[in-house]
Amino acid sequence: MKFLFITLLALIGYQTNLSAQKTSDKATISTPSIQCDMCKDRIERVLLREYGVTAAKVDVKKKTTTVSWIKDRTNIENIKTAIANAGYDAGDVTAEETAYKRLPKCCKKPAAAATPAPRDTTVNAEH
Repeated sequence: MKFLFITLLALIGYQTNLSAQKTSDKATISTPSIQCDMCKDRIERVLLREYGVTAAKVDVKKKTTTVSWIKDRTNIENIKTAIANAGYDAGDVTAEETAYKRLPKCCKKPAAAATPAPRDTTVNAEH
């Protein structure tokens, strides 16, 4: 009799759990500062540790990150902040400076090409 009662309670609990499924959301975030597969691995690892994130996929060529999360556990701003705290730009949130400085050299944005110094075009006025 106890077994039947416990089984019945377990089934009721299981049904209640199924009906109370958490709603999730998905977004693609621009991550223009990613450079290589190390960046990809780092961002995915950081996001999968973030509370409420269920999936993360970084596309290095498109420089985007697609994230899925449970709505009542986190939101898009927390996710962007997590990416920024890892040292990468995320949409409208810029990378945290000290985290960016700790990134390996290959993960940092390429420096702009050095512009040559302007030529001296003054004419010697001595006659």
